[in-house]
Amino acid sequence: MSKKFVAADHHWFHEAMIRMLRRPFRDVTEMNEVMVERWNSVVAPNDLVYYAGDMFYKGRRQECEDLFTRLHGKIHMAAEGNHDGVTKKFKHRFQSWEKRTEIVHDGHTLVIDHYSMNVWNKSYHGSYHVYGHSHGQLPENPNSLSFDIGVDCWNFYPVSIDQIFEKMHAKEVARGDKRVEPDRPEKE
Repeated sequence: MSKKFVAADHHWFHEAMIRMLRRPFRDVTEMNEVMVERWNSVVAPNDLVYYAGDMFYKGRRQECEDLFTRLHGKIHMAAEGNHDGVTKKFKHRFQSWEKRTEIVHDGHTLVIDHYSMNVWNKSYHGSYHVYGHSHGQLPENPNSLSFDIGVDCWNFYPVSIDQIFEKMHAKEVARGDKRVEPDRPEKE
């Protein structure tokens, strides 16, 4: 059975990310290799990956093509990022290409966007929201069913849907939310 993952903000071939974000790599070659290894260590060839933007910031066409062929999974561009100009040249490699994506998992809505939002579709009805773009620079709101799934926050690994739902459930418990059927009104 295939698994589902969400990932964002790899910025493959973008050497300045090492300095700007203090990524723990000697150079862009090491950064790229570690991120490919970590991706493939959790994502199997038939798994689904919803990508939330900023995949390739730089890189020559053949370099990007070669790297893309090494990544496991069926990849959907779930939320185009602000630095996906190079990535657009590889639209043919994606299962789909969207500006924002909503998926339903176990009857519960998950909104995937490149950007953080204070409110999102069904946010007042318990839906979840994950985003990239901020590279862990935004403080996480413990009262919001939303968080950053960018690789800088997850030790350069994609995040499984199960991990997302575990973290969101912990937030619901901490908030004192009553457990109700996902995206359905509470029964009396």
